[in-house]
Amino acid sequence: MEKAKNYASTKLTNRYMQGIVKTFDIGDGRTISIETGKLAKQADGAVVVKMDNTMLLATVVARKEAADNVDFMPLTVEYREKYAAAGRFPGGFFKRESRPSDYEILIARLVDRALRPLFPEDFHAETQVIISLISSDDNILPDALAGLAASAALMVSNIPFQGPISEVRVSRIDGQFVVNPPTSELEKADMDLIVAASEDNIMMVEGEMNEVGEEDLIEAIKFAHDHIKIQCRAQLELAALVAGAAEKREYCHETNDAELKERLRSFAYNRIMDVASAPSAKHERSDAFAAIKDEFIASLDEEEAREKAFMISRYYHDIEKEAVRNVILDKRQRLDGRKLDEIRPIWCEVDYLPSVHGSAIFTRGETQSLTTVTLGTKLDEQLIDGAVIEGKVNFMLHYNFPPFSTGEVKRIMGTSRREVGHGNLALRALKPVIPNGEDNPYTIRVVSDILESNGSSSMATVCAGTMALMDAGVKLKKPVSGIAMGLISDTTTNRFAVLSDILGDEDHLGDMDFKVTGTKDGITACQMDIKVDGLPYEVLSEALQQAKRGRMHILDEMAKAITAPREDYKPHVPRIVKMTIPKEFIGAVIGPGGKVIQEMQRETDSTIVIEEVGDFGIIDIVSNNKASIDAVREKIKRIVAIPEIGTVYHGTVKNITAFGAFIEVLPGKDGLLHISEIDWKRLDKVEDALKVGQEIDVKLIDIDSKTGKLKLSRKVLLPKPEQTNKQ
Repeated sequence: MEKAKNYASTKLTNRYMQGIVKTFDIGDGRTISIETGKLAKQADGAVVVKMDNTMLLATVVARKEAADNVDFMPLTVEYREKYAAAGRFPGGFFKRESRPSDYEILIARLVDRALRPLFPEDFHAETQVIISLISSDDNILPDALAGLAASAALMVSNIPFQGPISEVRVSRIDGQFVVNPPTSELEKADMDLIVAASEDNIMMVEGEMNEVGEEDLIEAIKFAHDHIKIQCRAQLELAALVAGAAEKREYCHETNDAELKERLRSFAYNRIMDVASAPSAKHERSDAFAAIKDEFIASLDEEEAREKAFMISRYYHDIEKEAVRNVILDKRQRLDGRKLDEIRPIWCEVDYLPSVHGSAIFTRGETQSLTTVTLGTKLDEQLIDGAVIEGKVNFMLHYNFPPFSTGEVKRIMGTSRREVGHGNLALRALKPVIPNGEDNPYTIRVVSDILESNGSSSMATVCAGTMALMDAGVKLKKPVSGIAMGLISDTTTNRFAVLSDILGDEDHLGDMDFKVTGTKDGITACQMDIKVDGLPYEVLSEALQQAKRGRMHILDEMAKAITAPREDYKPHVPRIVKMTIPKEFIGAVIGPGGKVIQEMQRETDSTIVIEEVGDFGIIDIVSNNKASIDAVREKIKRIVAIPEIGTVYHGTVKNITAFGAFIEVLPGKDGLLHISEIDWKRLDKVEDALKVGQEIDVKLIDIDSKTGKLKLSRKVLLPKPEQTNKQ
């Protein structure tokens, strides 16, 4: 009996220890492994992806049935980092992971955008993908592996999914493209992209660049796709080893009525075409489309209209989408009457808000951004305390999208994932042109409030951000503009239309949303989502060239409001002057318990920030008053000054003894004024000539070579008695 128990225990242990592993080379001798069947076995699909010491656990679970009246894919993607993965404690009082950081949200969005188009259109069961960082490697960033992990989890599950896909990071370092480069090499890169693709098609691109050309971007995408194909084939081979993965679950999430759909199409299609062919504003057009559907519903008997209301809405959406797309493809005309490459009317204004450090309004058509710039000190830097990313950030950009911008009423629940993503794209666009070092002593915060929205609000943020920064006096290297490109295509007839400066409706019904930002000399950031299979690189190249022409036009329009940064900051902007001192003097400037620096700040009404960098202390002196800054500079110079023999100092009597007085000649530096050096005449007591707190001039006559003690004299500055008698 005991032997049977031991056998059962061994069998159970082996079952949980065994897994299926697929390992592959990413092209340069480094390997990635995908393991399934060992962890999280109650999920529909679970894998562990490992590259060096970085490990991600990805799980996916989908409900068996869809909720009632759902006509979209209710997919949620979560990416979370465990601090234990890096051997660290979370910050804060509770010492546990809480809400996702912006970095985690951005990675989740990258994965979501790559996965979402590959679920069947009629699959509406709630699906949740959770990716967890369970082991961290300082030199391997996990964001480039998250898409691979999520896709592999779906591939080994029975959830319907038209994958696989994968994501890779592509950087150009010293002129060479590198896939998933070590973190230590990224600082040298002039391109940093995350590309997602299936084996056949590009799905998503996002990244930042240092003013690169359009063809360089296309070459980087092609390079990424070649490596993604390797990862997709590895997932297919892994799924083939997993029992049941090839047999996807059956589902029926839609009830259809072909006769009703045909009646609605006959009633609405030509009417929709007429509305789409007549140029109109956003709300006018929306009301006209809604009126067509309402008119059809009114033609039905009440029972059918009530029972099939949801079905009618779904069918009407599809018919409207088809009709509008055909207007664009056949008539080469857009909903607001523009040509395919035409930019909406633009007006700009700077210095709109008198009390802020910099402000600008950028309005393009029915999209408007009011953007502000605030300039602060090192004390205003943002502390990043993530499991993977740590440090400080001195350039921030925040994007807000209030409901009134689209004429809606919604609860404001805090910053949305969309707001985080759009703000990050605009930040990446502007970051390459923000000056460093002495050209920019400030911590910068840019805030874009979208006041109207009908497409391309993130690109309006880039444009308004550029102008607000120049209005604030920030010495931008070059102005940056941005544009959102769209695509309407029909692969069966080989027709396509590339659209410049897309509307919200064109984004919704189109096959591509491609945002490109840059200066007159090159691209600084991009974000692309493709919803159609088989997009030729020739079409992508055409879109980029059309985007370049649009960016140049927008830069010209921005130049009508402001052409260069202000020569000086506005009067109410705090001035920052930098000083550099040897590291060994930092303690003297701060003083015991901060006494010296606090006293300087109080006396001069200024803020003093000290940071140790290498062998030096970097000091920022902040004040609106030039005299205050000069006073602080003089005090610090005295503190760090090295006493020189022969120099006359104006000092203060700090202490009196029987043999002399100690005089503070420099902050924190005392010297001995012996009683014999106070005056030419003999003194019985030091108090006969000096008292504590008295200010006198003394000369440094010697420095002890062993102890460094200072020897002072006052009498050498006084006339000798015989000289007085002669006079």
